[in-house]
Amino acid sequence: MIVQLQIVGYVALAMMLSAIVGIEREMADKPAGFRTHMLVGGAAALLVSLSSIIVNAFPVNSSFIQVDPIRVLEAIIAGVSFLGAGTIFRRPDQETVEGLTTAASLLFVAGIGVSVAAGQLVLAISVTLLALLVLRGTGWLEKRLHSMFNR
Repeated sequence: MIVQLQIVGYVALAMMLSAIVGIEREMADKPAGFRTHMLVGGAAALLVSLSSIIVNAFPVNSSFIQVDPIRVLEAIIAGVSFLGAGTIFRRPDQETVEGLTTAASLLFVAGIGVSVAAGQLVLAISVTLLALLVLRGTGWLEKRLHSMFNR
């Protein structure tokens, strides 16, 4: 039961950190916002945490089955990529593509969830702040560069 409570704590922390990114996306009125980011980060933490438990719960002859934690990460990335693709759309009238940053932020919060589940809490908190810096703090730079080069 202690392990299960630890996993709940990890999932909750991953969801809280992912919520920070999700709030920014929500404030920017993007297709995937607060709840979506929370669920992606929490799901990543849950799946990584469960992977070792599931392997140990079903003991088999080790010569037949090998445990590869990278496969769990691959599955998370594939699933999040599918969600992210749903946020990307092209506006033919303006010849622009929208939603790429939101798709990237969904992938990023999955990474935050994986970091939390791996016990890398300082890393998870730090990269959450970096993501917020990129999403909120670089908008002015992007606008300035765009106006500089499009004169």
